[in-house]
Amino acid sequence: MSFQMRDGTLHAEGVLLPAIADAVGTPAYVYSATALRDAARSFVDALAPIARKQLLYAVKANPHPAILHTLSGFGFGADIVSGGELQAARAGGIAPDAIVYSGVGKTREEMAAALDAGIGRFNIEHEREGEVLSALARARGVRATALLRVNPLVDAHTHAKISTALTDSKFGIPYPEAVPVYRRLAALPGLKLQGVAVHIGSQITDLAPLCTAYRKIGALVTALRGQEYSITHVDLGGGLGVAYRAGEAGADVVAYGAMVVRETAGWDVTLLFEPGRFLVAAAGVLLTRVLWVKPAQPHPFVIVDAAMNDLARPALYDAWHDFVPVRPCSSERFVAHVVGPVCESGDSFAHARAIEHVEEGDLAVLATAGAYGAAMASTYNARALVPEVWVDGDRFDIVSDRTPAALVRSQRLPHGMAESA
Repeated sequence: MSFQMRDGTLHAEGVLLPAIADAVGTPAYVYSATALRDAARSFVDALAPIARKQLLYAVKANPHPAILHTLSGFGFGADIVSGGELQAARAGGIAPDAIVYSGVGKTREEMAAALDAGIGRFNIEHEREGEVLSALARARGVRATALLRVNPLVDAHTHAKISTALTDSKFGIPYPEAVPVYRRLAALPGLKLQGVAVHIGSQITDLAPLCTAYRKIGALVTALRGQEYSITHVDLGGGLGVAYRAGEAGADVVAYGAMVVRETAGWDVTLLFEPGRFLVAAAGVLLTRVLWVKPAQPHPFVIVDAAMNDLARPALYDAWHDFVPVRPCSSERFVAHVVGPVCESGDSFAHARAIEHVEEGDLAVLATAGAYGAAMASTYNARALVPEVWVDGDRFDIVSDRTPAALVRSQRLPHGMAESA
């Protein structure tokens, strides 16, 4: 394990976490290069039996260039959902033709920039988007390579806020409408439609919903070929879940690979995959310090210096992150609420949870925070964006600095206000 207790102190690989706290302060994100490489290797190995494939890292999970550079070494391209992520992917060393542009709200300017950059393909989310993309491509004398994202109407059995294939989802073309929409888009001169894409949600640990979705996509591929369309590519999305609680199991990636081989037999296509969380979640922790232990009934409040603006997942959908002291002072446990300093009742990391004993000034980590942690961070309450630290063996590097809110977005007084102040 990349984060483990040795001689009574939690380490990130060969580095003492207190040494990192001394160097950069708290809160701070700490990433393990070894954990990232191990996850990437496990995914690559699980899909090794699939001869024709393209691996794409879902940049939204964590866009740090060190992560992108590392994953590119394992053959990963990038799945992006914004113009900013296009810039992040390029800064991370990802070649344009290894980038796929997904997302339901691409602007004309973003699509134009992606075309000019020469990205590999687009995942079209709705018909009007395809029409605009076709026009933009024609104006440049090119055809935009694309897939049509289809909503297979399959419940992923994950949290509602990270499910993307329910009947009221904003993503993709509803399955019953897929063939006629594909027919109309395939006729547009600026598009080169190659197949379809699907993504049913995130943090999926039960493979059954994915299996159901893939079977429906297989039937759709057969139907489209029956109408003489050449289907050469299918994007199977991502969504594999990880273990957030000690003792739990995440998705079985080996079983996933075997399921994909079985369900796609005979498709005769290149398969695309978009893992994000699976690759980076366990590679990061949020290092924090206990500010106060506030007595209360029925449970005390452990107030830490990390907050919901640093790690939004618990506030967004009650996500669980293990709370682990860096230097446990005893084996004693107590029930407490773990909360941050932001002036919101939702700024809470754990409610009435049995945790190891901590005191004022102690260091602790919120575990499995490498995905959707720093990527979702904000400067709410005018708090700084926290630094990020990269650990590889017994060396650590500060790979982003603590950034005060005033430096994140330049703000100024309107004309005349300074004089009247």
